[in-house]
Amino acid sequence: MLAGFIDAIVGGGGLVLVPALFAAYPIAPAATMLGTNKSASIWGSALAAHQYSRRVNFKWSVALPGVFACALGSGFGAWALLYIPSDALRRALPFVLSGVLIYTLVNKSLGQAHAPRYAGRAESWIAAAIGLIVGFYDGFFGPGTGSFFVFLLVRVLGYDFLSASAHAKLFNLASNFSAFVLLAVKGHVWWHITLYLIVANLIGSFFGAKLAMKHGAGFVRWVFIFVVSVLIAKTGYDVF
Repeated sequence: MLAGFIDAIVGGGGLVLVPALFAAYPIAPAATMLGTNKSASIWGSALAAHQYSRRVNFKWSVALPGVFACALGSGFGAWALLYIPSDALRRALPFVLSGVLIYTLVNKSLGQAHAPRYAGRAESWIAAAIGLIVGFYDGFFGPGTGSFFVFLLVRVLGYDFLSASAHAKLFNLASNFSAFVLLAVKGHVWWHITLYLIVANLIGSFFGAKLAMKHGAGFVRWVFIFVVSVLIAKTGYDVF
Protein backbone atom coordinates (compact mmCIF):
# COMPACT_ATOMS: atom_id res chain seq x y z
CA MET A 1 0.00 0.00 0.00
CA LEU A 2 2.82 2.40 0.89
CA ALA A 3 4.64 1.47 -2.33
CA GLY A 4 1.55 2.27 -4.38
CA PHE A 5 1.07 5.57 -2.54
CA ILE A 6 4.64 6.77 -3.19
CA ASP A 7 4.75 5.42 -6.72
CA ALA A 8 1.57 7.24 -7.73
CA ILE A 9 2.99 10.59 -6.66
CA VAL A 10 6.50 10.50 -8.05
CA GLY A 11 7.67 6.91 -8.60
CA GLY A 12 10.00 4.95 -6.34
CA GLY A 13 7.48 2.46 -4.97
CA GLY A 14 10.01 -0.29 -5.60
CA LEU A 15 12.08 1.33 -2.85
CA VAL A 16 9.45 0.04 -0.41
CA LEU A 17 8.17 -3.19 -1.90
CA VAL A 18 11.31 -4.80 -3.34
CA PRO A 19 13.34 -4.64 -0.08
CA ALA A 20 10.24 -5.86 1.80
CA LEU A 21 9.99 -8.88 -0.48
CA PHE A 22 13.71 -9.64 -0.13
CA ALA A 23 13.44 -9.32 3.66
CA ALA A 24 10.42 -11.66 3.79
CA TYR A 25 11.93 -14.21 1.37
CA PRO A 26 15.74 -13.88 1.73
CA ILE A 27 16.64 -17.02 -0.24
CA ALA A 28 14.34 -16.35 -3.21
CA PRO A 29 15.94 -15.57 -6.60
CA ALA A 30 16.21 -11.84 -7.40
CA ALA A 31 14.31 -12.29 -10.67
CA THR A 32 11.38 -13.85 -8.78
CA MET A 33 11.16 -10.97 -6.31
CA LEU A 34 11.33 -8.39 -9.11
CA GLY A 35 8.72 -10.26 -11.16
CA THR A 36 6.37 -10.48 -8.16
CA ASN A 37 6.86 -6.76 -7.46
CA LYS A 38 5.97 -5.87 -11.04
CA SER A 39 2.86 -8.06 -10.95
CA ALA A 40 1.45 -5.62 -8.39
CA SER A 41 2.92 -2.33 -9.57
CA ILE A 42 1.47 -2.53 -13.10
CA TRP A 43 -2.04 -2.27 -11.63
CA GLY A 44 -1.16 0.65 -9.40
CA SER A 45 0.47 2.49 -12.32
CA ALA A 46 -2.61 1.90 -14.49
CA LEU A 47 -4.96 3.28 -11.83
CA ALA A 48 -2.74 6.31 -11.18
CA ALA A 49 -2.52 7.05 -14.92
CA HIS A 50 -6.31 6.92 -15.16
CA GLN A 51 -6.69 9.33 -12.26
CA TYR A 52 -4.12 11.75 -13.67
CA SER A 53 -5.97 11.77 -17.00
CA ARG A 54 -8.80 13.67 -15.29
CA ARG A 55 -6.50 16.59 -14.45
CA VAL A 56 -3.58 16.42 -16.90
CA ASN A 57 -3.92 16.38 -20.69
CA PHE A 58 -1.68 13.58 -21.92
CA LYS A 59 0.38 14.54 -24.96
CA TRP A 60 -0.01 11.38 -27.01
CA SER A 61 2.66 12.37 -29.55
CA VAL A 62 5.06 12.06 -26.59
CA ALA A 63 3.31 9.31 -24.62
CA LEU A 64 2.91 6.71 -27.39
CA PRO A 65 6.55 6.69 -28.64
CA GLY A 66 7.72 6.70 -25.02
CA VAL A 67 5.43 3.84 -24.08
CA PHE A 68 6.51 1.71 -27.04
CA ALA A 69 10.21 2.38 -26.37
CA CYS A 70 9.72 1.63 -22.65
CA ALA A 71 8.17 -1.73 -23.40
CA LEU A 72 10.99 -2.59 -25.80
CA GLY A 73 13.76 -1.46 -23.46
CA SER A 74 12.23 -3.16 -20.43
CA GLY A 75 11.90 -6.46 -22.28
CA PHE A 76 15.59 -6.39 -23.16
CA GLY A 77 16.44 -5.37 -19.59
CA ALA A 78 14.45 -8.25 -18.08
CA TRP A 79 16.14 -10.66 -20.49
CA ALA A 80 19.55 -9.27 -19.48
CA LEU A 81 18.63 -9.69 -15.79
CA LEU A 82 18.42 -13.44 -16.27
CA TYR A 83 21.98 -13.67 -17.64
CA ILE A 84 24.07 -10.62 -16.64
CA PRO A 85 25.14 -9.59 -13.09
CA SER A 86 23.95 -6.13 -12.02
CA ASP A 87 26.69 -5.45 -9.43
CA ALA A 88 28.32 -2.54 -11.31
CA LEU A 89 24.97 -0.80 -11.79
CA ARG A 90 24.10 -1.36 -8.14
CA ARG A 91 27.32 0.39 -7.07
CA ALA A 92 26.89 3.32 -9.45
CA LEU A 93 23.24 4.02 -8.55
CA PRO A 94 23.78 6.05 -5.33
CA PHE A 95 26.15 8.41 -7.18
CA VAL A 96 23.78 8.87 -10.13
CA LEU A 97 20.89 9.60 -7.77
CA SER A 98 23.05 12.06 -5.82
CA GLY A 99 23.67 13.99 -9.02
CA VAL A 100 19.92 14.09 -9.72
CA LEU A 101 19.20 15.33 -6.17
CA ILE A 102 21.86 18.06 -6.20
CA TYR A 103 20.71 19.32 -9.60
CA THR A 104 17.08 19.48 -8.41
CA LEU A 105 17.97 21.31 -5.19
CA VAL A 106 20.23 23.86 -6.92
CA ASN A 107 17.66 24.63 -9.62
CA LYS A 108 14.76 25.67 -7.41
CA SER A 109 12.53 26.65 -10.32
CA LEU A 110 12.97 23.25 -11.99
CA GLY A 111 9.60 21.70 -12.77
CA GLN A 112 7.54 24.52 -11.31
CA ALA A 113 6.20 25.73 -14.67
CA HIS A 114 5.11 23.67 -17.65
CA ALA A 115 7.24 24.98 -20.55
CA PRO A 116 7.97 22.24 -23.13
CA ARG A 117 11.30 22.82 -24.88
CA TYR A 118 10.58 20.79 -28.01
CA ALA A 119 7.71 20.14 -30.38
CA GLY A 120 6.74 17.71 -33.13
CA ARG A 121 9.08 14.88 -34.08
CA ALA A 122 11.96 16.14 -31.96
CA GLU A 123 9.87 15.82 -28.79
CA SER A 124 8.63 12.37 -29.84
CA TRP A 125 12.14 11.06 -30.54
CA ILE A 126 13.50 12.41 -27.25
CA ALA A 127 10.59 10.84 -25.35
CA ALA A 128 11.32 7.53 -27.10
CA ALA A 129 15.01 7.75 -26.15
CA ILE A 130 14.10 8.39 -22.51
CA GLY A 131 11.68 5.47 -22.60
CA LEU A 132 14.21 3.08 -24.14
CA ILE A 133 17.05 3.88 -21.73
CA VAL A 134 15.06 4.05 -18.50
CA GLY A 135 12.88 1.14 -19.63
CA PHE A 136 15.98 -1.04 -20.00
CA TYR A 137 17.10 0.00 -16.54
CA ASP A 138 13.67 -0.85 -15.11
CA GLY A 139 13.66 -4.34 -16.58
CA PHE A 140 17.27 -4.99 -15.57
CA PHE A 141 17.40 -3.48 -12.08
CA GLY A 142 14.53 -1.13 -11.23
CA PRO A 143 14.91 1.00 -8.05
CA GLY A 144 14.05 4.64 -8.73
CA THR A 145 12.69 4.08 -12.24
CA GLY A 146 9.70 6.38 -11.76
CA SER A 147 11.94 9.08 -10.31
CA PHE A 148 14.28 8.87 -13.31
CA PHE A 149 11.31 9.20 -15.67
CA VAL A 150 10.03 12.25 -13.80
CA PHE A 151 13.44 13.94 -13.62
CA LEU A 152 14.22 13.46 -17.32
CA LEU A 153 10.77 14.63 -18.44
CA VAL A 154 11.21 17.76 -16.30
CA ARG A 155 14.86 18.44 -17.16
CA VAL A 156 14.99 17.44 -20.82
CA LEU A 157 11.46 18.11 -22.09
CA GLY A 158 10.64 21.04 -19.79
CA TYR A 159 7.51 19.61 -18.16
CA ASP A 160 6.32 20.64 -14.71
CA PHE A 161 6.48 17.99 -11.98
CA LEU A 162 2.76 17.17 -12.11
CA SER A 163 2.68 16.65 -15.90
CA ALA A 164 5.94 14.73 -15.76
CA SER A 165 4.60 12.45 -13.04
CA ALA A 166 1.42 11.81 -15.05
CA HIS A 167 3.32 10.88 -18.22
CA ALA A 168 5.80 8.84 -16.17
CA LYS A 169 2.91 6.63 -15.04
CA LEU A 170 2.23 5.62 -18.66
CA PHE A 171 5.93 4.98 -19.27
CA ASN A 172 6.25 3.00 -16.05
CA LEU A 173 3.15 0.96 -16.85
CA ALA A 174 4.65 -0.08 -20.19
CA SER A 175 8.08 -0.95 -18.78
CA ASN A 176 6.60 -2.87 -15.85
CA PHE A 177 4.20 -4.83 -18.05
CA SER A 178 6.88 -5.80 -20.56
CA ALA A 179 9.27 -7.04 -17.88
CA PHE A 180 6.42 -8.74 -16.01
CA VAL A 181 5.38 -10.76 -19.08
CA LEU A 182 8.90 -12.03 -19.69
CA LEU A 183 9.54 -12.86 -16.03
CA ALA A 184 6.11 -14.54 -15.70
CA VAL A 185 6.76 -16.71 -18.76
CA LYS A 186 10.09 -17.72 -17.21
CA GLY A 187 8.30 -18.68 -13.97
CA HIS A 188 9.56 -15.75 -11.88
CA VAL A 189 6.22 -14.62 -10.38
CA TRP A 190 4.80 -15.97 -7.13
CA TRP A 191 1.08 -15.97 -7.91
CA HIS A 192 0.06 -17.04 -4.39
CA ILE A 193 0.90 -13.59 -2.95
CA THR A 194 0.27 -11.47 -6.06
CA LEU A 195 -3.46 -10.85 -5.44
CA TYR A 196 -2.81 -9.41 -1.96
CA LEU A 197 -0.11 -7.11 -3.34
CA ILE A 198 -2.35 -5.91 -6.18
CA VAL A 199 -5.24 -4.94 -3.89
CA ALA A 200 -2.95 -3.09 -1.46
CA ASN A 201 -1.05 -1.37 -4.29
CA LEU A 202 -4.29 -0.15 -5.88
CA ILE A 203 -5.49 1.37 -2.60
CA GLY A 204 -2.19 3.21 -2.10
CA SER A 205 -2.10 4.40 -5.73
CA PHE A 206 -5.62 5.81 -5.50
CA PHE A 207 -4.80 8.03 -2.53
CA GLY A 208 -1.33 8.96 -3.81
CA ALA A 209 -2.58 10.24 -7.18
CA LYS A 210 -5.44 12.09 -5.47
CA LEU A 211 -3.02 13.89 -3.16
CA ALA A 212 -0.65 14.83 -6.01
CA MET A 213 -3.47 16.33 -8.10
CA LYS A 214 -4.82 18.24 -5.10
CA HIS A 215 -1.51 19.92 -4.20
CA GLY A 216 0.12 20.27 -7.65
CA ALA A 217 3.68 20.49 -9.00
CA GLY A 218 5.28 22.08 -5.92
CA PHE A 219 4.11 19.22 -3.69
CA VAL A 220 5.28 16.60 -6.20
CA ARG A 221 8.71 18.28 -6.33
CA TRP A 222 9.20 17.98 -2.57
CA VAL A 223 8.03 14.36 -2.56
CA PHE A 224 10.50 13.74 -5.41
CA ILE A 225 13.34 15.25 -3.34
CA PHE A 226 12.36 13.13 -0.33
CA VAL A 227 12.08 9.88 -2.30
CA VAL A 228 15.40 10.40 -4.12
CA SER A 229 17.12 11.20 -0.79
CA VAL A 230 15.83 7.97 0.75
CA LEU A 231 16.81 6.06 -2.39
CA ILE A 232 20.38 7.38 -2.08
CA ALA A 233 20.55 6.32 1.58
CA LYS A 234 19.03 2.88 0.93
CA THR A 235 21.03 1.97 -2.18
CA GLY A 236 24.23 3.37 -0.68
CA TYR A 237 23.74 1.34 2.50
CA ASP A 238 22.99 -1.84 0.55
CA VAL A 239 26.14 -1.53 -1.56
CA PHE A 240 28.70 -0.03 0.77
